[in-house]
Amino acid sequence: MVIIETLKSILMGIVQGITEWLPISSTGHMLLLNEFIHMTVSPDSVRNQEFFDVYKVFIQLGSILAVLVLYFHKLNPISPKKTAEEKKETLFLWLKVLIASVPAGVIGVLFDDQIDGVLSTPYVISATLILYGFMFLWLENSKHKTKIENFSQLNYKTAFWIGVCQMLALIPGTSRSGATILGAVFLGCSRYVSAEFSFFMAIPAMFGGSAIKLLKFALDSSENYAGEYPLLFSGTEWLVLLTGFVVAFIVSILVIRFLLSYIKKHDFKVFGYYRIALGLLVLVYFGFISRM
Repeated sequence: MVIIETLKSILMGIVQGITEWLPISSTGHMLLLNEFIHMTVSPDSVRNQEFFDVYKVFIQLGSILAVLVLYFHKLNPISPKKTAEEKKETLFLWLKVLIASVPAGVIGVLFDDQIDGVLSTPYVISATLILYGFMFLWLENSKHKTKIENFSQLNYKTAFWIGVCQMLALIPGTSRSGATILGAVFLGCSRYVSAEFSFFMAIPAMFGGSAIKLLKFALDSSENYAGEYPLLFSGTEWLVLLTGFVVAFIVSILVIRFLLSYIKKHDFKVFGYYRIALGLLVLVYFGFISRM
């Protein structure tokens, strides 16, 4: 069982690392993948579902670590290699990221349980995949002026409105990177600035969301599994978690580099078409095939 579950974790880590940064929705992919390779780390089906909910959050931290590693120098305001002016610009960049994180942070804390309970359905995910797919196509077919070519030109007001776009990503299937990149481009940012700012916004957004979900799991586990899981997870569960974390980290580094290189010469149309196709697949599978 350990080997099989580890292989499942490797596959899920690969999917997470790819879909977290491309604007195609990690939620939709993980939903489909879990339909075919259920996590079975315990004979208790309820425990398996609880573990998978935490697993999805935990491997996101691997993806976030990739951003911190790739952009350590750029995001480090006390780097000895930076001038005083560059350090100040880095602090301003962090302030813009924090301002952009406020809308999703407030709504996420207040309505996390309602969002997970009411909106986490295949039909909502399918609808948002398709809707934002068409929005990407519309974006690339419309005329919009690029006014922001670097972060010094990105003001706090624009950062806040990009944060409002990130708030929309609380609806499953939207894609956090998709919503923020789409919003940033509409607001006049270049594709490159939009993508990088989306990566930076993921740090507080995903760390905060992960911390809340892991804390809830820890509290529930201490009440429901007192004495049975002294470290919250069994040995097999820890192995599966860490495997997914490492794989998601490695794949994320490769995908982030790929996306930044890709958007220098290409637009986002391919992601729009892909989202529409995936949304239709989710709708057909969960609406018809899974019921047969």
